[in-house]
Amino acid sequence: MQPNEYLESLGKILYTKITEVLRSEMDEVTEEECIEYIRNLAINRTFEGYITEKETIYEQLQDILNTKIEPAPDEWDRLYNVDFFIKIKDKYIGLQIKPVTFEHAPEFATKWQEAYKISHEKFTKKFGGKVFIVLSVKKEKKKVIFNSQVIDEIKEEINRLTS
Repeated sequence: MQPNEYLESLGKILYTKITEVLRSEMDEVTEEECIEYIRNLAINRTFEGYITEKETIYEQLQDILNTKIEPAPDEWDRLYNVDFFIKIKDKYIGLQIKPVTFEHAPEFATKWQEAYKISHEKFTKKFGGKVFIVLSVKKEKKKVIFNSQVIDEIKEEINRLTS
């Protein structure tokens, strides 16, 4: 299902729920308004997530690794859940960046690893490098890498692929 089709289906579901449950109070709500609401919600969340990812990747991880990190093509995001990549010779390392609240980071990390396991395995099979989930959290008004052990894991993968 394409992103626009998915957003439209969510808008239609929202429309059905609102009009069935709140019909007497919400007669003037239109299906198109619900679809537009879902689109705006998705765009705003995507933009906020992109800013978080950009701050974490470009301001920190790229400097720490002293390696060029590039945004992944949209297709990679959809097929492999990869936001950024590092090219090593003819292979690629994938990076999935996720903003989390500090209180929930450990359980989110586990859930994301499970949810993305299959798509990340497909990426590794096709491109040779592993995919790493980098968790960003806000600490003292700045985004930081929560799971800092991932930095050493990425360095090991870089070394493995350059050998």
